[in-house]
Amino acid sequence: MPDVRSTSFTRRGLLAVGGAIGLGVALTACGDDKGKSTGSAPQGTTGASGKSGPWSFKDDRGTTVKLDALPTRIAAFTGVAAALYDYGIKVDGVFGPTTAKDGKADVQAGDMDVSKLTVFGNKWGQFNVEKYAAFQPQVLISTTYDSTGTLWYVPEESKDQITKLAPSVAVSAYDRQLPQSLQRMWALAESLGGDMKAAKVTAAKKRFEDASARLRAAAKANPGIRVMAGSASDALFYVSGTNLSIDLEYFKALGVNFVEPPESAKKATGGWFESLSWENVDKYKADVIIMDDRTATIQPADITKATWKKLPAVKAGQVISRSPEPILSYDKCVAMVENLAKAIESAKKVA
Repeated sequence: MPDVRSTSFTRRGLLAVGGAIGLGVALTACGDDKGKSTGSAPQGTTGASGKSGPWSFKDDRGTTVKLDALPTRIAAFTGVAAALYDYGIKVDGVFGPTTAKDGKADVQAGDMDVSKLTVFGNKWGQFNVEKYAAFQPQVLISTTYDSTGTLWYVPEESKDQITKLAPSVAVSAYDRQLPQSLQRMWALAESLGGDMKAAKVTAAKKRFEDASARLRAAAKANPGIRVMAGSASDALFYVSGTNLSIDLEYFKALGVNFVEPPESAKKATGGWFESLSWENVDKYKADVIIMDDRTATIQPADITKATWKKLPAVKAGQVISRSPEPILSYDKCVAMVENLAKAIESAKKVA
């Protein structure tokens, strides 16, 4: 995969495919993950629901962060900021894929106006610590994709500097199904003052539940349709297993019949996926292919490999997009569930 900052293919490398400093600034806000921040947010700050007063949240690492008031200077991984935006929570500072090469919003930025954001780093390994310090964050929020709670897109080499500047919150997307992570992001948004009874919010949750029921029914009615989750780079094609991926684990639980690489093939990658040369891209038989939609991966329309074009699912036009790092709001997760349901409903058995 391109831009992987690792000598071996790991989960971190797979997910970071696309992006995949000494401090001279006087720090006016600091804290640690288990103590109260000394940030300067005014007392009585309110969220979208009118909530005010002290704020605390126990994250998926078991860490409880406490502040004297609802934070107004939030820094977050772009996908997290996009999810909170859907719940009425404004995040001004972000890190992670935010703008594409043409300057437009990256797919992970959701509905946010990226021109109004302070961006600390747009690619894997980028994080301007001095800019972050000048932002005076009160809390940093990210996802985590491992059992140790590593903050997603916070560089290993500068994490100690970064996490000293503000307490951090982690929402886990590791070894669980999508609804659990959606519920945790919901709880976080609610704690931050989101209006979780707003018509738009409750309607999105209902649409997600309906889409899930539709996918379950589609899978039950078409048990022979095999689905393969893939991701493309210049040199290799990656086949993802369902284990540990919040979307694939959920779809499998709903009855979707997935191609599953053997454990021996996934061993070198930490158990997440198998790497195939383009000459061997036809190793597995699939009727539907769901492809990584992140901007740093090669999208299906741009794949020129002859072996790809010969795949039965490709020839039949049975290729759809997949979001390996879904924006964890119900609104943003509806489409990928509906699209898979529709693809299975209409798919021809071609493999």
